[in-house]
Amino acid sequence: MGGSEAAPDRPGRPLVRKFDQRLNKLIATIYPDERRRPGYSRLAKEISEKTGGTISGTYLWELATGKKRNVTLEQLDVLAEFFGVPPEYFLNDEAAERIDAQLALAVALRDAKVRNLALRAEGLSPASLDALITMVDEARKVQNLSPIDDDDTGTKAPPGGR
Repeated sequence: MGGSEAAPDRPGRPLVRKFDQRLNKLIATIYPDERRRPGYSRLAKEISEKTGGTISGTYLWELATGKKRNVTLEQLDVLAEFFGVPPEYFLNDEAAERIDAQLALAVALRDAKVRNLALRAEGLSPASLDALITMVDEARKVQNLSPIDDDDTGTKAPPGGR
């Protein structure tokens, strides 16, 4: 048959490799305290209770560790529903980057002081907001924290910078 050549070998299979990384990121986002993070059996039970889908603790562990690389579409949907992300998150780099930025914002907003600062900034003029952003950027430098690009927050910097 024409076209029956074997598919080229794709070293590392990045789609599969990233699946476990993305799953672990979602678990860490929902359960930020590792000491209180449920085991895979308990997490599988929570997933089943919330979604009505079935997934075993062993299978979840295998997916999270990269030992199992053949997630079914049904299980993909169950995981996506539980974590509140579209299934594309697990399969598409662009979707994952966009959702990761939203997750980072959600994680930051868990901190009451971060929320308080954001709420106090509401209604300020663009010039005042730019001044606050500059102050926060400088505070991050003083504390040796990595800089935050405007793109990291899911927003774009205006032309010409801030």
